[in-house]
Amino acid sequence: MTASPKALFVALCLGGLALYPLAAGDYGMDLVTKIMVYAIFALSLELLVGATGLVCFGHAAFFGIGAYAAVLLSPESDAAQLLWLLPACVAAAAAYALFMGALSLRTQGVYFIMVTLAFAQMAYYIVHDTPLGGGTDGIYLNVKPQLQLGGSTWLDLDGDHTIYFFTWTALVAVFGFLGLLLRSRFGRALAGIKANEQRMRATGFSTYPYKLAAFVISGAIAGLAGFLFGVKDGYVNPELMSWHLSGAVLIMIILGGLGHLRGALVGAFAFALLQEFFKSEAIFGAFAKHWHLGLGLTIIASVALLPNGLVGLPALWRQRLLGKARGAAPAGEQA
Repeated sequence: MTASPKALFVALCLGGLALYPLAAGDYGMDLVTKIMVYAIFALSLELLVGATGLVCFGHAAFFGIGAYAAVLLSPESDAAQLLWLLPACVAAAAAYALFMGALSLRTQGVYFIMVTLAFAQMAYYIVHDTPLGGGTDGIYLNVKPQLQLGGSTWLDLDGDHTIYFFTWTALVAVFGFLGLLLRSRFGRALAGIKANEQRMRATGFSTYPYKLAAFVISGAIAGLAGFLFGVKDGYVNPELMSWHLSGAVLIMIILGGLGHLRGALVGAFAFALLQEFFKSEAIFGAFAKHWHLGLGLTIIASVALLPNGLVGLPALWRQRLLGKARGAAPAGEQA
């Protein structure tokens, strides 16, 4: 059975990431680890926006809750047990997603966007204005978690290579899980809701439970990304819950290409690397302090010239070179 070009592309990307530490320095390892965390975060939002058609502008709340839970639940002087800390952080984000989704999904359109933003800002101000989250200064993770079995330490997330490969494993697992989920009956139902929710209701589907389940799963995955970010940096602050981060991850999936899991992966790397490029003083000199301007103009140009995102670039080239467009993908295809 021959692998499709899409599956081959994803396999090459993930394989390249697995081999990257062989040639990378400390800075490169830290940067790519951070990008892989953002890729997991982007995949979580892709489930809502690309697969279900729900534009959530408060997704950073789940990311921040996962990160804060990793720090707040960890002992001050001893390493936390990874076996319970990771599920607890994911569960905390999922619980807030259940609370937010149960209320916000009763609205639609711009009202849904604003309600999710309001819930995210509520979480932001809880950690910003109360001693719980350390205020604007944030809080530090004193000892990074470990996986301990039978009195022995099997995994210590304090090492650069360890956290890199743990994040890579999480990225592969999330990508595979969402790929299977979106090809299941549940995923087909989400595709139907995105295409025409009223028609789905007319055929007897109660769409609310499907949307709520997608919202909770998305929040849980974002909490996983937040946990990884908090453990990697050993520090969290309220900016992890800000609307700026919600907007940034939305830009990632649009830049990569909505409706494709690989688009979230590509978009996260493109966005982060563009940031690093425009921040480089070696390339732009004093203008590097205005990196937002260069990044913004590049994203505007990308959206205008690539309506299907970066993953649509090969098809666009094929259309320009051969004079014929590629056939449309089947409904619900995400890989």
